[in-house]
Amino acid sequence: MEEMVEQVEALLEQGDVNQLQDYLNNLNISDVEQLIDELPEHAAMFLETLSLNRAVNVFRILDFPTQERIIKKLSGKKIAELINELPPDDRTAFFGELHGDTVKSLILHLPPNDRKEALSLLGYKEDSVGRLMTPDYIAVRKTWDVQRVLNHIRRFGKNSETIDVIYVIDDNGVLLDDIRIREILLVVPETKIIDLMDSRLIALNVNDPQEEAINIFRMNNRVALPVTDNDNILLGIVTVDDILWIANEEYTEDIQKIGGTEALDEPYLDIPLLRLVKKRVGWLIILFLSEMLTATAMGFFEGAIEKAVVLALFIPLIISSGGNSGSQASTLIIQAMALGEVTVRDWWRVMRRELVSGLMLGATLGTIGFFRIYIWTMFSNVYGPHWILVGLTVGIALVGIVLWGSLAGSMLPLALKRLGLDPATSSAPFVATLVDVTGLIIYFSIAVVIMRI
Repeated sequence: MEEMVEQVEALLEQGDVNQLQDYLNNLNISDVEQLIDELPEHAAMFLETLSLNRAVNVFRILDFPTQERIIKKLSGKKIAELINELPPDDRTAFFGELHGDTVKSLILHLPPNDRKEALSLLGYKEDSVGRLMTPDYIAVRKTWDVQRVLNHIRRFGKNSETIDVIYVIDDNGVLLDDIRIREILLVVPETKIIDLMDSRLIALNVNDPQEEAINIFRMNNRVALPVTDNDNILLGIVTVDDILWIANEEYTEDIQKIGGTEALDEPYLDIPLLRLVKKRVGWLIILFLSEMLTATAMGFFEGAIEKAVVLALFIPLIISSGGNSGSQASTLIIQAMALGEVTVRDWWRVMRRELVSGLMLGATLGTIGFFRIYIWTMFSNVYGPHWILVGLTVGIALVGIVLWGSLAGSMLPLALKRLGLDPATSSAPFVATLVDVTGLIIYFSIAVVIMRI
């Protein structure tokens, strides 16, 4: 990569546009993308220099902030060429991120039919399948023979997003079936399409959430899926490259939420500092105010702490163990829900598993905690004559707190999903804070019972 950057910088210093164009046009699309990352100040020049087809292919794989920076620096002619040549689904994704006034000015570069198509796609909800679909596909009739289908593909296939899958519709545009191209190529030309149909059709609804489409693609191993309306009219298709892009965005967003921050929506180094602080400070304030309840809980048990100061030594150990177990459970359940392995209906099965695993984990940590106190007592008298009671208090408290952390961490994502909220919102820091406060109450309540203080 360093050698490539040095070569491009040398060509830029020489000012030889023709040599630069030849060099860039011989690179892989991914290499040009990396060059734009390394030399962002020359990004617009690279796209101006590239052939139109390669410029479009590079532009479509860039992240939105980079696209926005480049489009502001391109010439009017290049903007018009790019916007016209972008596939409809990529164009819709790009327009969907822009401000309204910018979209209005860019959309004027499109011919009337493409302009109508773009406005139609932008009319669907932002997170719906309709925003991902492209109307460029190959559709045939069930009465056609294979020879006619092949002639149709040769005529219109160049403008299609993919020809790996052919869609069968009736006279009203209702989707009947989809057929993979290899099934068409492996039969004699006189074979009727109706003889190749198996009615094992999987389709997306135009109003389905994009997250649902990701799961359907994952489960069915398809390169493309048809998109229909409520009357089963074929409107377009969604291809796996768009789904992979959206899946990456969803994964990034969930990871950021699990970390206790709002989704950044743009690369970390590109987001303005004040906006970054704004997205982080909200959750920090909420968690800080929640953690203040620990002071309230400790104040309630102030008398118990005065009588047995040794209990205070184990507060960090107790609350961190509960928070860690809750964070583990929360992360596991959120990931399982994202993969479709767990649904809200599985709450009882999840609870039973966490009851057992929470008890086992708590017993493990409780035993370690007790023997730690026992071993230290053998070498010093730091825990006093009632070290056995202290050990039992810590051990039993760990069982209860780890169990409670596991239950809280596993049930909270399911509860939020049931309420129609994002499960990732029950982030690990939030669960840890909840368990910290309640863990102190459990710890000192057990201490009062065992040590009679």
